Amino acid sequence: MAHRYVAGIDIGTTGTKAIVFDLAGGTIASAYREYSCVYPKPNWVEQHAPGLVSSAMEAAREALAKAAVAPSDIASIAFSTQRSCTFFLDRANELVRPMISWQDQRGVAELEQVREKIAAADYYQITGMPLNTTWLLTKILWLRNCEPKNWEKVRKIIQLQDYVLKAFGAEEYVNDIPGAGLTGFWDPYNVCWSGKLLSLFSIDRGLLPKPAPSGTQVGVVSRAVAEQTGFAPGTPLCVGAGDQNSAITGAGIVHPGYCSVSLGTGGIVATYLDEPFRDPSKMNMFTNHTVQGKWQLEGYQAGAAGVYRWFRDEIAKLEKAYAHETKKDVYFFLNDLVAQTPPGAKGLIFLPYLASATTPRWNPNARGTLLGLTFAHDQGCLARAFMEGITLEIKDIFSSMHAAGLNINHVRILGGPTKSPLWNQLQADIYNRPVDTLKTKDAAVLGAAICAGAGVGLFKDIREGVSAMVAVDKTYEPNPQNAALYDELYAIYCQAYEGLAVSGVFDALAKIQERF
Repeated sequence: MAHRYVAGIDIGTTGTKAIVFDLAGGTIASAYREYSCVYPKPNWVEQHAPGLVSSAMEAAREALAKAAVAPSDIASIAFSTQRSCTFFLDRANELVRPMISWQDQRGVAELEQVREKIAAADYYQITGMPLNTTWLLTKILWLRNCEPKNWEKVRKIIQLQDYVLKAFGAEEYVNDIPGAGLTGFWDPYNVCWSGKLLSLFSIDRGLLPKPAPSGTQVGVVSRAVAEQTGFAPGTPLCVGAGDQNSAITGAGIVHPGYCSVSLGTGGIVATYLDEPFRDPSKMNMFTNHTVQGKWQLEGYQAGAAGVYRWFRDEIAKLEKAYAHETKKDVYFFLNDLVAQTPPGAKGLIFLPYLASATTPRWNPNARGTLLGLTFAHDQGCLARAFMEGITLEIKDIFSSMHAAGLNINHVRILGGPTKSPLWNQLQADIYNRPVDTLKTKDAAVLGAAICAGAGVGLFKDIREGVSAMVAVDKTYEPNPQNAALYDELYAIYCQAYEGLAVSGVFDALAKIQERF
């Protein structure tokens, strides 16, 4: 029988993964390609966009070859992509300048320009988003202010989802509706570009892509792409979603009371909502869900597993070298260090703001900070403090959601760290609630595959695709003693942030770093 499989491709910040799934959510084969970011200045993050696409094509070719299935058996393809990545294209659809990453925080001055034109409360009322340098809006203003000659060439402003769909054969640039919310000028309540914000900031609607629901077919694989990937020419291409929207779909967060915690390069806490919602604190992000006519509230962490990767690369160089020699995973050795260190890392606390503080702090000048260091601390304490600090920031997001009045009964955790039972238990302890892992760990890729299946009618809708393809693996219960300790440490974590922010330490450091 033909069309027994769907393909999902996740194009993330540090790598791309392609997976061929059967229609029950089973992984037939996968492949991965790693790449890097470019950091031209402090707080600047860019990537080579054509390289992202070629890496995705290479991964797809390898996954398809490993799967040993006929290309014609692949019913459809969809993508999970980084969100808030800014592409400026000229008349020939060529990049005017390198892609600006979602992690990039260069638009601090432009954020102040936005504040001068619209109050933060009014902005949140329209967009459901806090004012921040992450969204495309400040990057558009930055290009206009700082690279006027490049701005004159711009004929299209798109995101990564749009770019990769077109590169694979889509007929036009199409932005997934959930991802449109990350532009900073989308109205998720009325599901359209905000005319008020476009007018206020002189953004021509003609520069923007066409919004489309996740699970919409927008083209087919071109013959040239088929030669590079191994997919059959004419294989349907469907709109997927931004990586975090895709991940919560792949985690099965499609009912009230369900919430996911995704620790990728960045982190997201996302909960499903049946009705429109405005966070009283205006700190969490409100976006459209992949399920049409539904929404999600998100707390966003700028640096999560990416911060632990920095620890791996910069602090654990010996362990990394030894892992390479022994052909083992370096995280096996790091986990062993953490396991030998008591919870709380002997009173060491880490604020993981290597890429600024986001939900619920929203401070682009916040910086990573290690507190309580003494001669009694060793590398294991450092490793554990990093792991705990990343997770405490997620607890900070949970606290803000509870304060907003949301009841979260089911927590599912996903991302690379779920390969570590130690980190899974640590999450249950810090959140002080049971957490579920998933049989398919690559939830973002699975979410894309669900969109692909729904887009060609293999499922009547995305919810049916979730029922067919998503399954829980294991539940971790919190340790009461550890949970009590982490509540104490969380209170200190909050005090530490407030002290550094209110005293101006973060701002002063940021000013010095601007010189470099």
